[in-house]
Amino acid sequence: MDKTPLGTNSKASPKHNSTESTAAELFSKEELARYNRHIIIPEFGKEGQTRLKKSKVLVVGSGGLGSPMLLYLAAAGVGTIGIIDFDKVEDSNLQRQVLFGTEDIGIPKVDAAKRRLKAINPFINIEVYHQKLTSENALELISKYDVVADGTDNFPTRYLVNDASVLAGKTNVYASIFQFEGQVSVFNLLKDGKRGPNYRDLYPSPPPAGLVPSCAEGGVLGVLPGIIGSLQALEVIKVITGVGDTLSGQLYTFDAFSFQSKTFKIKSKDSNPLNGTKPTLTKLIDYEQFCNHGQVEEKIKEIDVDELYALLANKESFQLIDVREQHEFDLVNINGDHIPLEDISENADKIKKDRKVVIHCKMGGRSAKAIRELESKYGFNNLFNLKGGIDAYLRKYDSNFDQA
Repeated sequence: MDKTPLGTNSKASPKHNSTESTAAELFSKEELARYNRHIIIPEFGKEGQTRLKKSKVLVVGSGGLGSPMLLYLAAAGVGTIGIIDFDKVEDSNLQRQVLFGTEDIGIPKVDAAKRRLKAINPFINIEVYHQKLTSENALELISKYDVVADGTDNFPTRYLVNDASVLAGKTNVYASIFQFEGQVSVFNLLKDGKRGPNYRDLYPSPPPAGLVPSCAEGGVLGVLPGIIGSLQALEVIKVITGVGDTLSGQLYTFDAFSFQSKTFKIKSKDSNPLNGTKPTLTKLIDYEQFCNHGQVEEKIKEIDVDELYALLANKESFQLIDVREQHEFDLVNINGDHIPLEDISENADKIKKDRKVVIHCKMGGRSAKAIRELESKYGFNNLFNLKGGIDAYLRKYDSNFDQA
C-alpha cells in the first residue's frame, strides 16, 4: 500500500513514538475524541489524521459536487480548506446542493459555505474567495494549496484548473456530473518521481460549443452529486494521507440510471501540450476562446437582452421561439412560440423566413444548436440566438426573477 502523502513520493514516516508525540502536540483532547473513528483504523491512525490536519485543499466551486465534498473534507479534519466561487445561492440549487438551506438564498455561496463548515468543525481553517477563477489569478491561488479539487461544471474552468495544476505542480482531483452519470479521476499525481496523467490526456480539446449542455440546461438527478462528490472527497483524503490506491491513471464512471460502474485506464500522451514530449503551453491561456475554438459559433448571429427588450417594447414584427422543454416553458416564459429542441427540425415549416427570428433557451446552448440545425438543413439566414438565454433576460428585466 502506497502511503505517499499529498501526492508526493516522500515516505518520511515518523517512528511510532514520534508520531504519538506530534499528534499529542497537534491535537486537543476534543479533536482526538472527534477523530477517534479515523484514528482507530490501523491503516489510518494518528499519522493519517495528522496529515489531514496539516494539509491545505482548494475546492473550486461549491455547487453540486462541492457541497458534499466540502462537508466531508471539513468533517474529516482537513486543516485548511479554500473555497473559490463567485455565485450566490439560488432556490434551484437546493435540489442537490446540500451545503445550503433556504435561509441562504441570495447569499454568496462561499459565505454560506464557511458558516456551515465552521458549524460542523470549528477546529479547521476556512479561506474563501468570492470571485471567479481566471487565468490571471489561478496560478497564484492554486500554488498556495497542496491539492486542488475541481467541482466546476463548465469546460473553460475545467481546462483552466487542469492547466494551472500541472503548471503549479499540484494534484487535481477531478469529477463531473450530468443527468444520471458521473465520473471521477485523480490528475497530475506525483508518484515515484513522475507525474500521472492529467485532464488533457483524457480530453485534449473541448467538444464543440453547445454539443454538451451544462447541468443547468440538461439537468442532473439531485442525489448524483452527493454520490460523486463524496467519492471526490474520498480521493482527496487518499491523496493527502497516502492511504489506499487512488484513481491516478484511471477514470471511474458511474451510471445511476442502471447502477453500473466502470473504470477505464488513462495513459499519459506524448502529444499533451502541457507536459508531453514537445510541450507548447507554458502559461495559462484565454480558456473561453479556447473552448469555442474551431466552432461555428461565430457564424451564428446573436442579439443581446437589450435588443430583444427593444423589439418587444417597440412591438416590431419578429418571431420569438423557445426551444426549452415543456416543464421549463410552463415554469416561466416570455410568450414565444414553444418548439422543443428535439422537435425543431420537424417543425421547420412553422418558422418564418420573411422576418427576424429570435431563438432562445435557458442560457444559449440549445438555441445555438437549433440554429445550426435549421441553417444547415433548411437554409435559414434570418435566425438570431439570444445571448445568455431567458435567464439573462429575466435577470435584467424581471424584478421577480429567481431561476428560469
